[in-house]
Parts: sequence; structure tokens; C-alpha cells
Amino acid sequence: MPPPTVPFFLTSTTLATAAKPQRQQPPAQPQPQSCGAQTPADSLAASYTARMRLNPHLALRLFDHLLRSGADPDPIAYALALARCARERAYPAAAQLHGHAAKRGAASHRRVRNGLIHAYSVCGMLFDARKVFDHGPEVDMIAWNCLLRGYAQGRDTGALREFFAQMPARDSVSWNTVIAWCVANGEHEEAVAVFREMLASNECQPDRVTLVSVISAIAYLGALAQGLWAHAYVCRKEIEVDEKLSSALINMYSKCGFIEGAVYVFENSCALRSVDTWNAMLAGFTASGCSERALELFTRMESSGFVPNKITFNTLLNACSHGGFVEEGIGYFERMTNSSSIEPDIAHYGCMVDLFCRAGLFEKAEEMIQMMPMEPDAAVWKALVGACRTYSNFELGKKAGHRLIEAAPNDHAGYVLLSNIYALDGNWKGVYKVRKLMLNCGVQKVPGSSSIELDGVIHEFISGDKSHSRKRDVYEMLSEICQQLKVAGYAPDTSQVLLDIDDEDVKESSLALHSERLALAFGLISTAPGTPIRIVKNLRVCGDCHNAIKLLSKIYGRCIMVRDANRFHRFREGSCSCGDYW
Repeated sequence: MPPPTVPFFLTSTTLATAAKPQRQQPPAQPQPQSCGAQTPADSLAASYTARMRLNPHLALRLFDHLLRSGADPDPIAYALALARCARERAYPAAAQLHGHAAKRGAASHRRVRNGLIHAYSVCGMLFDARKVFDHGPEVDMIAWNCLLRGYAQGRDTGALREFFAQMPARDSVSWNTVIAWCVANGEHEEAVAVFREMLASNECQPDRVTLVSVISAIAYLGALAQGLWAHAYVCRKEIEVDEKLSSALINMYSKCGFIEGAVYVFENSCALRSVDTWNAMLAGFTASGCSERALELFTRMESSGFVPNKITFNTLLNACSHGGFVEEGIGYFERMTNSSSIEPDIAHYGCMVDLFCRAGLFEKAEEMIQMMPMEPDAAVWKALVGACRTYSNFELGKKAGHRLIEAAPNDHAGYVLLSNIYALDGNWKGVYKVRKLMLNCGVQKVPGSSSIELDGVIHEFISGDKSHSRKRDVYEMLSEICQQLKVAGYAPDTSQVLLDIDDEDVKESSLALHSERLALAFGLISTAPGTPIRIVKNLRVCGDCHNAIKLLSKIYGRCIMVRDANRFHRFREGSCSCGDYW
């Protein structure tokens, strides 16, 4: 007889049937049993439990057969079935199991309660999970961590913090849950702060999972000093560097502008390399403007026997796009679809559109958009609008800008880019309409901000903001920077000020107050001559700041690295190795 498609205990009558006493039969004469002997029902239940252990993906179906056999499930069987409910996010099944366990008197068992808390938590039913947690015998660390994970999956930040503070003791799972939540929600500085609190508490030692999350947060912040400390901690504590940790370290060094550190980690991870490790190094070269090195590494990857995946080709196409390798990009795209049998997704098509746009090949870009088997997303339209701005293709830029707003109506970037197209075209009425539409939709432009690390401390600057603690020193240095640029014959590109302002002096002062220049001024007065300066900006660096910083790298003899929302710019001796600039 084939197994049922619907688990027995999910039907509306199952629990009632299981709970009702069967029609009474004539009482059988009790058979004498030896002390401690196991009944046939107990043996049958133990057999099903063992099978559930060996086949966790069939746990619910086996539990169904266990009930049909007439035997009573033991607590382990309930726990295994609830674990399957948690993996499948099957709240109705978990609730049915809860009712069944309660009627059989098994709901108060530690393993069953922990299974219920875990299942309810991952299903997002925190109210039910909290009821099980609060009503019953004393809970153990597993129960605390299960409910903590549930709060981490929810949106109530206050409840997560409060519950974490109430925990009588915390192990590595507890700390890892909170740190990972901080990283997932963009609270990168807080993730590092929680890690420091973990070290100070001496409750437990960080493990690989901890370090992966912390290093990912440091990568976003671009805090190289903290990244170096974290890597040294890994070495000092002899923590095994597996594939995930090595990829995290490669990504961190790449985003901090220390590509040599990324190469060092990669070359010393020979025995633990995976496709993800190769992809991380490829992405590092691409983000650092080393497109040729990325293509060379791909050749080396294939010769080492590793099979590229979708992410590999996405990174390759991105490298070709930023490096201007149009023919190579076309070749990789065709090879991916023909030889590697990888179906291109929206990211691959987006890279190809970006490749053609950066080369000014608008006809090919439009052809690629038309042949896409899916609707273009915001990234595709954004690439087209950016290229239209660079090449002054205003008519196409306006059409693409409106499509961008349709694709992402809540993203400020679409409104800003379209407004910029109108401004460059001198159409201030168009600018007003776009800005009004943005206001009516309740979308606000994110202010430009830049951060710089000094002695392990992150200092943040916002464009036009004068509230920094060392504002006097910063603005004195900023004045010197402007003077040095004038002496060098630099003329500000006021076309980057996309506002209806006639006064050129006002436009120039507006450019001088961009956050990356404030951070650079702070870096120049706070570090010794010759020290590299690393800046992280949340938005893209404008063209005027890009050209100004390139010249300042020569004037002050500094290597200046700026990581913006698009890529990494490395300025040295009056040149930039980012490959190109938009």
C-alpha cells in the first residue's frame, strides 16, 4: 500500500480520533511480563524513531505511520517531526503536533518543548513560541537560543535586544545570532561593538561563524585596521580557516583597498579552495579595477579543474564591463549559454547592458534589453541612464529614467538620475516635475556620507555638514586643498552641481563640501605624510571630486583610495586605476 500523500495527523479528524477511546473490547487477560521488558508497541515506536533519525526528510510521513500503527510516539519522535516542520516552515503541522503531544502528556518534555519553540519561531509565530517558553518547567539554553533566533527573524528590534539582555547565560550561538542580525540589517558598527562585548564578557570564545559575520561587517565599513586585527585574532587563536572564512577575508581586504592582503589569503588557502573562494578573489580584482588580473585568474581557475558557476560568469562580465573588454565580454556570455549550459539570469543580462552602455554602444544595449526573456529590472535601467548621462544622450536617458522609476518607485536613485538628465539638458521644468513626483511619492534622497578609519575608530562626514568635532581643522585644511587645486590650474566642473544656480562661486563651494572631500581633509591632517588614506562613501563619487582627488594624490604624494557605491577608486601620483569613471 503506498504511503498517504497527506500526513495522518494533519487531517481535521485525526487528533480527535487519536484522542477518543476506541470501542471497548472484552478485557483480555493480562499476560505476565518480566521486569523491565519492552512491549511490542514500545519496540515498534523505537523502530519508527530510529527510521526518523536516519531519514529526517521523511520524518512527518514516518510519524504518520507511527500513529497508524497504534503505538505511542516517544518525545524523540515528536522532536524529530517538529524539526521537519521547522525546516519546511510548516506551522499548521507544528500546531497539530503540539495538540497531539499535549493530549498524550508529552508536550512538557524538554526536547518536545524545545522543538515547539524552534518550529514556532522559524514560522514567525513568536506569540505561540513565547507561550510555550513561558509556561512550563525551567527552560535550557537551547530554548533561549531558539526563541532568540525567532526574535532575530522578526522586525521587533527592541524585543530582540531586551530578550538578549535577559538571558541568564549566553553561548556562542547566542552571540552569533545577534551579530549576524546586525550584519543582515545593516548595523555594521553595532555588529563590531557586539563582538567586542562578547570578548569582554568571557562567556565563550568566538568561532568561525562569529568571525565570518564580524569580518563581513568590517568589510562594509572599510575598516582595514580592524580587519587586520580580526585576521590576526584568527591566526593567534588558531581558528581553522575554512572556505567561508577565507572568502570573507578575501572580500574584506578587497573592499578595504588592500588587494595584496586578499591575494595573500587566497594563495594560502590552496587546500580549502572552493568555487566560492575563486569567485571572491575574482570579485576582489574586479572591484579594485584589476580587470585583466580577473580574466587571468579565471583562466587559472579553469586549469585547476574548478567548474565556473553563475556567480563566476557574473563577476567575469562585470570585470569586462569595467575594463572595457567588449569582445571578451560577448565571448564569455556566449560561452556561458552555449558551452557551460548556464541559463543567464537578470544579473548576467544587466552586466551585458552595462558593458555596451559603458562603451557607448546604445544600439547593442537596446537590442540586449529587447532580447531579454524577463522584464528589465532597476539595475538594467540604471546602467542605461548612467551611460546616457555620460554620453549626453538625453532623449534616451529620459525614456530610460522614467522606466527606472516605474521599476523601482521607492528608490531615490531613479528620481535623482532622471532629474540629473533634465538638469544637464537645461530643462529645469523637467527637474521640478521629477522632484515634485519624488516628494509626492514620499521618497527622500539619501545624503552623501563618507567615513574614514583612524586608529581603529570610524569618523563619518556628511556632505555640507559642519558638525564634526574637528570642524575648524577640517575646514582650514579644506581651504588649503582648494588653494592647492587653483595653483595647479584645476577648474571645478560646476556642471556636476545639478541645481538651478547661476552663481558659479556658490556652485564651487557646494562641490568643496562633498563628504569625500571632508573625509580627505580630515585624513590629511590626521595621518603622517605618505600614509595611504582610505575613504568609504555610501553614494557614487561625482566626476568633479574624482578628478580633484586624482590631482590631490599627486600634490600631497598620497595613495588615496575611495570605495563608493559602484567600485573602488585607487588614486596614486595623479592617476586612477579604477579603469574608467562615470
